[in-house]
Amino acid sequence: MRFRQRRRVFIVCGIAALSSLIACVPYSPAPSSGASDISTVPAIVDVDKTASPLPEAEPGLEPETGTWQTEWGPLTETDRKLITGVRLASLWEMPMAQDAVQRASNPKVREISKEIAQQHHTLDKQVRDVAAKLKVKLPVTPTDEQQDWMSDISGRSGSAYDATYVKWLRLAHGKVFALIGTVRGSTQNTLVRRFSEQANAAVLNHQRLLESTGLTTPESFPTPSN
Repeated sequence: MRFRQRRRVFIVCGIAALSSLIACVPYSPAPSSGASDISTVPAIVDVDKTASPLPEAEPGLEPETGTWQTEWGPLTETDRKLITGVRLASLWEMPMAQDAVQRASNPKVREISKEIAQQHHTLDKQVRDVAAKLKVKLPVTPTDEQQDWMSDISGRSGSAYDATYVKWLRLAHGKVFALIGTVRGSTQNTLVRRFSEQANAAVLNHQRLLESTGLTTPESFPTPSN
């Protein structure tokens, strides 16, 4: 009888001891099938796919003709001429403005050139976005005429550099200004119309900045037509 009681006590004590050991072991659940580990490292944000290089026109490539149908309305040759024209303007005016920030002798020219360069950076992003949506190929180099202007400016120094820089940039802005007005008043493409308004605001501001230098002498204006 006593033996049975002792045996029962041993069994109860053994079970209690085993339960205590199990309770003290840390719980580590096995991951469920297919579950990914949790990380405290911030997730990497996807880059903007529109920032990738766009299809660009080969130098000397003939412009595409005709009118295209797009989800924003018909896209005419004149519409595309504005898009490529604004792109061409940035291709030479932006680097020349950056150059003038360093080389101009007139403090006012250096000041306005910094603003022009920054605005062309924004304008070039806008034109690339529009071109991507409308599948318009963009030029990759300035025209021969624009490269001649760049060479004329770069080949000068001092006050001659300042005056030549202001002259050619102002003349170029005047040329694209006329095209902007034509497209703004005629395009049936809502995306192009909105872009023409953005371009108009930028070009008008650049004209005012260039004229604020006081270097827009009669030599800076084109010869009046008869």
